[in-house]
Amino acid sequence: MLDADDQLIRLQAVDLARNIARRYEIHVQRDLFGAIVVDYSWGRIGAAGQARRVSFDDDDRGARFVRQLLARRETATARIGVAYRRV
Repeated sequence: MLDADDQLIRLQAVDLARNIARRYEIHVQRDLFGAIVVDYSWGRIGAAGQARRVSFDDDDRGARFVRQLLARRETATARIGVAYRRV
């Protein structure tokens, strides 16, 4: 998962009939010291939303964190009634 130096994952959950327009982005990259940095942001499409940054010295821990973020997005259908799709 973290083999590349720079990865961007963009997800959207849209249901216009129910006024749902959500976005989720995960940006994985290495910093100058070789640590894995995961920037993730979420919010309504077109709005500023919120963002967090987490760094990991270990590639496996960084990959596990990204998998956890994606696993949570997979449960969106049960939580909000519409699935996230990769864009």
